[in-house]
Formats: sequence, C-alpha cells, structure tokens
Amino acid sequence: MDASSLRAARTQLTDSAPLVHCLTNTVVQAFTANALLAVGAAPAMVDAPEEAAEFASVASAVLVNVGTVHARTAEAMRLAARAANAAGTPWVLDPVAVGGLSFRTDLAAELVALRPTVVRGNASEVLALVGAGAGGRGVDSTAAADDALAAAEELARRTGGVVAVSGEVDAVTDGSTTVRVGGGSVLLTRTTGAGCALGALVAAYVAATGDPLTGTVAAHAHVALAAEIAADLADGPGTFAAQWLDALDALDGDALAAADVRTS
Repeated sequence: MDASSLRAARTQLTDSAPLVHCLTNTVVQAFTANALLAVGAAPAMVDAPEEAAEFASVASAVLVNVGTVHARTAEAMRLAARAANAAGTPWVLDPVAVGGLSFRTDLAAELVALRPTVVRGNASEVLALVGAGAGGRGVDSTAAADDALAAAEELARRTGGVVAVSGEVDAVTDGSTTVRVGGGSVLLTRTTGAGCALGALVAAYVAATGDPLTGTVAAHAHVALAAEIAADLADGPGTFAAQWLDALDALDGDALAAADVRTS
C-alpha cells in the first residue's frame, strides 16, 4: 500500500461521489450521513424491508450495521445483502456488539455466510464472529487489534473479502496481506457514532476505488488523520465531533498520502 494508491483513492471518491445505502444504528444515522457528505459521498438511510433490496441494487455500496437491530430491520439487512450480491455491489458488515447478545450474533452469522465485501469491527466483535470470544463490553472492545489478527485473517479467507479491526493501530487484512493504519485520537472513542461512520466511509471508498483492500485502508487513514487534526483544535468530545467532520471535508489526496500506513 503506497502513497500514490491513497492519493488516488481520495480523488476517485471525490470524482465518483458514491451513493451509500446505510442500514445502520438509529443512534448515529444523522452523524453517519454527515460524515459521508463531508468526504464527498451521498448517504441514503433506507431500512424498510419493502425497499431495502430494490435500493441496494442501485446504490454504489451498502452498509449493514447491526447496532440497534430488530426483527424488521434484520429482514431488510438480509434482503439488502442478497440484492447487493446479485447486483455485484460491494457491501460492508459492521457487527456492533456481536457476541454478547444472541439475536444479533445469529444475524451476523447469517450475514457473514452471505460473504460481505468488508467486515469492519473492533477486536472483540471479530473474535466473536469466528467463535473465539463472547464479545466485548457492550459496544466496546476488551481485546486489542493484534489479539484478533489471526481471527481476522481466518474470517477474510472464509468470506473472500477484507476484514478491518479497529484499535489504537487498526489492522486491515485480506487473509494474506495485512496493512496497519496508525494515528487517530482517543477522542474518537468518546464520540458516539465515530466507528459506525467509519463503516460507511469504508463502503464509500470501496465503491469509489473498486478495490476492497485499498478502499478500506484509505477510509481508516482518512478517519485517523481527520481525528488528529480535530483533536488539536477541540476543547473536548463535543467540539471534537464538529471539528472531525470539518477535517474529514478538508483532507485531500496529498494529506491522505502522508498517512501512517504499513504493509506486512
């Protein structure tokens, strides 16, 4: 993963303005939409079972986030994932709090079987998806990213896609190549919806680049760099959220090319 790939990814996203279909956590819908708009993508929050499959087939990418799932939205997620697969549309699974609650854990297993393009979660969530853990503390991880690297590689090989594990240093793998993305700020963990927004940005970048590994790394780098800028300007988590959105908007390809990204 070199600087030119990240620079190109930012340009591709700006030029294509991908339409991201978000079936996501009700707590964070507006924040997620604003993050997508800030990077130059177009958000849509269509989570009715009657519409989800139809919209997934015409969107540029789909995000499936199980954060506040219930029976109706779970069915919409299944339909959207199947429709995305049929249309060749990339889709991202964000398995929020999987492992601790049986309904969402069973649903996530169904969705993994549909082979998401990218799975993006914290270490505890990724471990739970492969049956190697019982989840974290609610939505928070109790494991470090490197603790889940072997599980992430296994999951990537199982799905044929990419798995991203968030942590102090994020790890992104396709099962053979692993890329680590450093930077960011602890204030991301004190901002409701930052991780959920990251899942949406992954979907946008994967749609724009047509390359799941490059797109996922670019999204993580964009989020981390913007967080560093925002943290320098913020007085606390409240002002950080606004500054982060502004920084997401301001970052260009040259800035993204300077991200702390290492391939192994």
